[in-house]
Amino acid sequence: MDDMRRAIEGLSDVKVCSRCFFVHAQSGPTCTLCSDASRDRCTFMVIEKETDLVSIERTGKYRGLYLVLGELTKSGVLEPWQKMRLGVLKKIIAGECGGGGAQEIILALNPTTHGDMNASLIEKELTLSTKKISRLGRGIPTGGEIEFADEETLSHSLQRRG
Repeated sequence: MDDMRRAIEGLSDVKVCSRCFFVHAQSGPTCTLCSDASRDRCTFMVIEKETDLVSIERTGKYRGLYLVLGELTKSGVLEPWQKMRLGVLKKIIAGECGGGGAQEIILALNPTTHGDMNASLIEKELTLSTKKISRLGRGIPTGGEIEFADEETLSHSLQRRG
């Protein structure tokens, strides 16, 4: 019973980061990732959900900052609060990355029709704020076999080969 009481009381410490909109329990307005001076301050990854951020952080391969955009609609329209979040990102880029904009903005959205449609909308919103916009690579997973891959996966594998 004490554990449950402490857990419920701990919810009052939960906040949303003023920069990336990730949920955190730090004492200040920003999360530990946004407060970490060792991270690349001019590379940003736009993600849909907090769980996407956690998954990417678990890889240890990305050292930039994030923007949690929130659940994307299937209508192909960004919600006003999502446009506000993109506006916050634009202000951060303008204030911290100079006139040339961000080095790169990575659109890490699910590789679905809706994800692609929303990525196009977001790209239009951010194109003047960055030198480069990219998407996560797509293709055949490690351990997968070409003969069992669908045509769309193979097409993306060919288009995004490096």
